[in-house]
Amino acid sequence: MRFSQASRCAILLAVALWCEGKGNRAQTQTTTLTATSPGQAVPGTQGVSPFAGSTPGKLVPGVLQLSLQEAIDRGLRQNLGVLLSNADIRTARGQRWEQLSALLPHAELSPYVAASEINLAELGFGSVSGLKIPASVGPFSYFDSRVGVTQTLVDLKSINGVRAANQSLKSAEYTYRDARDLVVLAVGYTYLQAIADEAQIETVEAQVKTAQALYDQASDQVDAGTSPAIDALRARVELQTRQQQLIQAKNTFAIQKLSIARVIGLAPGQEYELTDKSPYQPFEGITVEEAEHRAYASRSDYKAAAADVKAAEYTKKAAAAGYLPSLSLNGDYGAAGSHPSTATQVFDVKGTLTIPIFLGGSVHGDVLQADARLEQSRERLENLRAQIDADVRTALLNLQSSAEQVKVARSNIDLAEETLVQSRDRFTAGVTDTVEVVQSQEAVASAHDQYISSLYNFNYAKISLARALGAAEAGVKEYFKGK
Repeated sequence: MRFSQASRCAILLAVALWCEGKGNRAQTQTTTLTATSPGQAVPGTQGVSPFAGSTPGKLVPGVLQLSLQEAIDRGLRQNLGVLLSNADIRTARGQRWEQLSALLPHAELSPYVAASEINLAELGFGSVSGLKIPASVGPFSYFDSRVGVTQTLVDLKSINGVRAANQSLKSAEYTYRDARDLVVLAVGYTYLQAIADEAQIETVEAQVKTAQALYDQASDQVDAGTSPAIDALRARVELQTRQQQLIQAKNTFAIQKLSIARVIGLAPGQEYELTDKSPYQPFEGITVEEAEHRAYASRSDYKAAAADVKAAEYTKKAAAAGYLPSLSLNGDYGAAGSHPSTATQVFDVKGTLTIPIFLGGSVHGDVLQADARLEQSRERLENLRAQIDADVRTALLNLQSSAEQVKVARSNIDLAEETLVQSRDRFTAGVTDTVEVVQSQEAVASAHDQYISSLYNFNYAKISLARALGAAEAGVKEYFKGK
């Protein structure tokens, strides 16, 4: 197989690491990508990363022609991770309005009309010597209609709460942008893997034809009595081995196409073809210092983490402000009387200064919790800063290594194919047996596998670098021009 179980798991772990750390704001979103089998890149199973799933679109009649850029565009519209992250923005906006409402004026209109008759005996007014007290008084009516306004004038706790909510909203918006980069990474991974699987099918098909030709040639020589029967047996074993590999390669490609459909939101049963191939396009070098500078300035997850720190700082200030006084103003204006027709103007204005004296330790508890969250946010930010450095360096190392591997693998193909031609000529001339030819076929197959693997690794490294720099969407267009 082209990619071993260990190498696939390593790649999947790399994708998972991209997804970690972006949930500091809500800390509820799982972003680890895992695989259930070697043939699945980013599987769409329940309980896995939302970036491995999507909301399916409408079925398109016929066979859909799908390029890498079109797959990314579909993923950015329908991938579940992006949709959930966009919903988080609306949640953060709602939480901001909740905090802001404590500082905005509250107004309400509360008109009422009432009629009453009071039983005086029930209230304890009995008979008094010389006086005759009726058993009840009434009925009489009330009418009151006022507009009441409540306004907080000074409340540092609410003010800092609003500031914290503003930073949380910024964090949600940055997290959404980061989610888009993660979608580009996930789509690019599955698409490039599918291209590699499709190329593997073409390679194995060519190997099957070569093995068939060798078997036919060996059978003819056995029939002519110029070669022993074991040569035909070896050639047949080689042919059937290649046929088995072809069956497996087609199955792997079919499963990988299902993974693409799940990531980008294709309708179930949608037929499509991949229009982009994976040619080698040299990458213009970039220094580590320049790459890190761009990453720290552009990475949305880094900006989200910085906004989380500011939000935690304001949350701590809001908690500490629980010890401070607050000032509010209440007022109402309207009309009141025994009947609406006889109502007269009334109003009431009241200023309230609230001074906390003893709150049972609740403020102290809030401060301790806010301080712990602030410390966690700062630690996550520092960890992410170090992770960005590792991401950039890893992507550049992979680019350099895979580019050199592509060149070597291309040369190995030429050498292996030339060796196979000479081995077949020697077998035809009766100089050697099929052992040498089979070994040469194995060498050709291995050289093609290594080339496909190195080419996939090179192209995926380019997408990984774009993600590391915080510009995956633009990076794909830049690094895969004319595809």
